[in-house]
Amino acid sequence: MTLEAVLSKIDDSLPQALERLMALLRIPSISTDPAFKADCARAADWLVEDLKSLGFEASARPTPGHSMVVAHGGTGGPHLLFYGHYDVQPVDPLSLWDRDPFDPELQDTPKGKVIRARGASDDKGQLMTFLEALRAWKAVHGTLPCRLTIFLEGEEESGSPSLIPFLQENADELKAQIALICDTGLFQDTAPAIVTMLRGLLGEEFTIHAANKDLHSGMYGGAAQNPIRVLSRILAGLHDATGRITIPQFYDGVTELPDAIRSQWQALAFDHATFLGDVGLSVPAGEQDRTPLEMIWSRPTAEINGIWGGYTGDGFKTVLPAEAHAKVSFRLVGDQDPHAIRIQFRKWVEAQLPADCTIDWKGHGNSPAGVMSIEDPAFEAARAALGEEWGRAAAYVGCGGSIPIAGYFKTYLGMDAMLLGFGRDDDQIHSPNEKYDLECFHKGIRSWARLLEKLA
Repeated sequence: MTLEAVLSKIDDSLPQALERLMALLRIPSISTDPAFKADCARAADWLVEDLKSLGFEASARPTPGHSMVVAHGGTGGPHLLFYGHYDVQPVDPLSLWDRDPFDPELQDTPKGKVIRARGASDDKGQLMTFLEALRAWKAVHGTLPCRLTIFLEGEEESGSPSLIPFLQENADELKAQIALICDTGLFQDTAPAIVTMLRGLLGEEFTIHAANKDLHSGMYGGAAQNPIRVLSRILAGLHDATGRITIPQFYDGVTELPDAIRSQWQALAFDHATFLGDVGLSVPAGEQDRTPLEMIWSRPTAEINGIWGGYTGDGFKTVLPAEAHAKVSFRLVGDQDPHAIRIQFRKWVEAQLPADCTIDWKGHGNSPAGVMSIEDPAFEAARAALGEEWGRAAAYVGCGGSIPIAGYFKTYLGMDAMLLGFGRDDDQIHSPNEKYDLECFHKGIRSWARLLEKLA
């Protein structure tokens, strides 16, 4: 009956939990803009005080950027680390918001009540689901459920420049049996899900140079090399007719799905027609021997994110440009090595440059894919807990995006991570009018309580 008492406490104290979330949402902790540095510090301090009220030893640890909040509490049972981030994305363009993004409001919508504010879903609302579960647990039991480390970052939305050094310097303190990350969402807005695969990311930018200045296309066209034509030809060759990427050794480290995971994915009955139809498309464009879910969760990509050169203003200018530019990103899976792929991609491009053309490169960061082992019993405990709360079986799923922290925990702390979250696809994270469903906030708190009961 102790679990039922905790769940009842969560239900009864939901208005107070909502008020605490609103207080945190009122702090404009935009990490990428130096103008909000003091606000980021204020958010960190707010969380430190909240954690202390739960019995944690908590502090805001300084970094060259924004503080890391670290807290330790509880005894016995497994040692769990919970990760979240308290910083948020910029709010521009402000004109597209229906209200002040840092004046949170509970609103009625045709789909139910939502919390409207920047950070409501990503990630303040999500991280508070865990803290509120701990609050209810302690109110009923008088203690925290097990040994816990809380690790809250303040730079996730600005590239996490201080994260790796901090992990390296504090590895012994932070290392636990498993990391819990609440920064993902439900599958198709209704089904609880545990992410076991995250794609890595590699970014490249390059400029192809030809003549030493822009040329008159009448005087030089046909005789002089056009870098836009060279660039277009090279980029057009990134994929073959079946959608397969043509860079040599690109698929080194790409593994096939385990049968158990493949079966679960098939059981999800993913509607790719609706998935594409919602954005005005109809035909999957990736590797043609793969299902759409495989394409976005377990297969690598090479995508052209930007291409420019010459005159692009109003009217027309018959110029033969001196240079052309492109940005290309790669989503990586399995054991693909982002450093090796960077080398192979650059070699592949440079081998196709004709005479009179040179190239400049600019790398834009990289992170490996994350593949979580589900051998740890905590994963099946989480599936059971989520299924009990949401009334339908939880699934192991992939994620087409990149959450580097999961890989960093493996690399620098030697521990696996479990990613589960309660966001919905229409939460408009990073966009104007971000929201978080009150139902997801409430059931998220209850889900964590159920999982803690199974793990403690």
